[in-house]
Amino acid sequence: MNESTAQSLPLRRLGTTDMNITRVGFGSLAMGGAQWVSGRGEQSENDSIASARAAVEAGVNWIDTAPVYGRGLAEKLLGQVLRDFPEADRPFVFTKAGLGWNDDAPRSQPTRTGDPDLVRRDVDESLRRLGVERIDLYQMHWPPLDEFTIEDYWPIFAELRAAGKVRAIGLSNHDVDELHRAEQIAHVDSMQPPFSALNRAAAADVIPASLANGTGVLAYAPMESGLLTGAFTPERAASLPETDSRRNSPDHTGEGLRRNLTVVQALSDIARQREVSTSAVAVAWALSFDGVTGAIVGARTPEQIRDWIAAANLDLSAHELAAVADAIESSGAGVGPSRPAVIA
Repeated sequence: MNESTAQSLPLRRLGTTDMNITRVGFGSLAMGGAQWVSGRGEQSENDSIASARAAVEAGVNWIDTAPVYGRGLAEKLLGQVLRDFPEADRPFVFTKAGLGWNDDAPRSQPTRTGDPDLVRRDVDESLRRLGVERIDLYQMHWPPLDEFTIEDYWPIFAELRAAGKVRAIGLSNHDVDELHRAEQIAHVDSMQPPFSALNRAAAADVIPASLANGTGVLAYAPMESGLLTGAFTPERAASLPETDSRRNSPDHTGEGLRRNLTVVQALSDIARQREVSTSAVAVAWALSFDGVTGAIVGARTPEQIRDWIAAANLDLSAHELAAVADAIESSGAGVGPSRPAVIA
C-alpha cells in the first residue's frame, strides 16, 4: 500500500517482513516540542505538520514516532498528516511502547515499564491518536527498569502481531542478549539502536547480530541531534534554550564538541565534493554499514528535509569512508568501529 509514495527512492526490505522501506525515514521526536524532558525546544505545530508532509511528498515512505514524544503530541500531529493521504499513499507508521509520563510533572524523566497490561493499553492509545487501524511496526522503546523482563512483555508484542493490531514488532535500545532472548519467544523484526559517526557502538554488536538473525536495523540519531549537520558550533551550543536537552550534553559542549567537529569537517569536505549537504553525508555514512536497513532522520522545517533527502541515493566510496575513519581515529571522537568491516 505504501510503496507508491517512494517510487523515486531506493527501497530495502525490513528484515523478513513484507515491508520495503526507503533508506531514510522521518523521525518525529522534535514534533513533541518542549513539553517533555528530551525535547528539542519550542516547536511550531504547523512546522511539524508541514515537515512530516514534506518528507512523504519527497518519497520517504515511513515515519518513526513514540507516545512519549511530547506526551502524545507527536502522534496526534502525525494523525493529522496521515489523514491527508489516501490509504494507498500513506507512509508506514512505526511507534513504540513502554515509556510513561506524569502530566503533572512534564519535565520529569519517563518511567520505563514492561507491564503487559500497559503495553496493551499503549497500543490502543497510539492507534487512537494516529487514527489508523493497524500500526506497521510496534517497538519496545527501552528495556524496563521495573520487575518486568523481556519474557513478560515480548509475548504481548507477538500476541498483538498475531491479532493484526500491529504488522511487525521490534526492539529499540536493546542489546544483543535481549535480541536473542526475544527471538526464542517470537521473531524480532527490527532493532533500533543509536548509530552515527560519533556513536558507533552498535556496529560492534547489535548491527551484525541483527543481520545474522534476519532482523532489520533502523539507525536513529545518524546526525547526532544536529551535531553532524555542519551547522553546529560552540556559539550555537551556548545559545540553545534551557528547554533544549543538548544544552548540557558533553558531546555538544566543551572538549567533546571540539573533538566531534573534527569529524564534522571530514564529512563537510566530502559534501562539498559531492555537492550535497553535510547532513546527507552523515546519514549516508550510517547507511554504509552492512545490516543497516534505514536511518531515522528528523526535521523541524520542510527546508531541513531538502537538506538530507539526498542521503537516500548517496553511496560513499571507499576513499570517502577512509577519510572519515581517519578523522575519527585522529580526534578520538566517539566510540566503536570507525569504518564498515568491508569497504567495497
